[in-house]
Amino acid sequence: MKIHYFSGEPWEDEYVRAKLPNEEIIFHDGSLAAFPDLTDPDATVLCPFIESKIGEAEMSRFPALKLIATRSTGFDHIDLAAAKAKSITVANVPFYGENTVAEFAFALLLALSRRIIDADERVREGIFSPKDLRGFDLEGKTLGVVGCGHIGMHVIKMANGFGMKVLGFEVKPDPAVAEKMGFTYASLTDVLAGSDIVTIHVPYNTHTHHLINKDNIGSFKKGAYLINTARGAIVDTDALVDALKSGALAGAALDVLEEEGDLSDPLVLLTAPHPNEAGLKTNLENHYLISHPRVIVTPHLAFNTQEGVERILDATVENIQSFEKGAPTNVVAVS
Repeated sequence: MKIHYFSGEPWEDEYVRAKLPNEEIIFHDGSLAAFPDLTDPDATVLCPFIESKIGEAEMSRFPALKLIATRSTGFDHIDLAAAKAKSITVANVPFYGENTVAEFAFALLLALSRRIIDADERVREGIFSPKDLRGFDLEGKTLGVVGCGHIGMHVIKMANGFGMKVLGFEVKPDPAVAEKMGFTYASLTDVLAGSDIVTIHVPYNTHTHHLINKDNIGSFKKGAYLINTARGAIVDTDALVDALKSGALAGAALDVLEEEGDLSDPLVLLTAPHPNEAGLKTNLENHYLISHPRVIVTPHLAFNTQEGVERILDATVENIQSFEKGAPTNVVAVS
């Protein structure tokens, strides 16, 4: 098979070639969008990461394309309907590092609760003082886990270790699991209302788009914190900004944003020949979040440990190998 591999780090070239020695692999330093003129009539596989948007137009540039093997759990960057219409299989990496993302969610939680970012910045400014940097304990607090899948369960396990109470929201609750893991299922509204901190671990799709929105963000317990390491569009940015401005939410830690691709100066977007009003509004709101003293923003790196990335590559290689054998694995279906 002929494979186009996008957005890989230099070491991935040798790593992947060693596992797929009989395949023709072309590595690209950047996303598919960085190569707008790239076409290949013989390519059968595209191997992108999340920043490569692949729709019908992109698929048409590779007429022999049979498989899109994305190196991610999320697949909202791929037009599944267009892929189905062209008989192109889409495979993802559903499990690669449940602990990896869960650990990062707790890193964000601890950074919020103990004012770690503020403290570090203060010391770097030459001020060695704990004044006005008082945090709060996790023990005895209630953590709301929205999405009790593999990552959510690791988060719950960690919360138990900190002596926290846990409320979980899941579309299909499993009472036996809740009893074993020591948490309580509740409706989304009750999770928001009853939690001191809410952390999101659901996939992004049409059902979870703006799952947290203007209609329910008022349900949060006043002074609660929100953590999102899933996808930016699960949270309505407009609603989040309003909740922070009103004090309904005390703070947030976000590894993901809506419209992550362009955080340039809003003035540049405003003076563009054809400014995108919706994109500009979200960009301005993102800048508000980034500059907010009680908001932590990181650049979509919850997955990013050496072990986690190697597991992603191993699973992607297995997806490609199984497809070639006629028994594709981790196939994503159109919802």
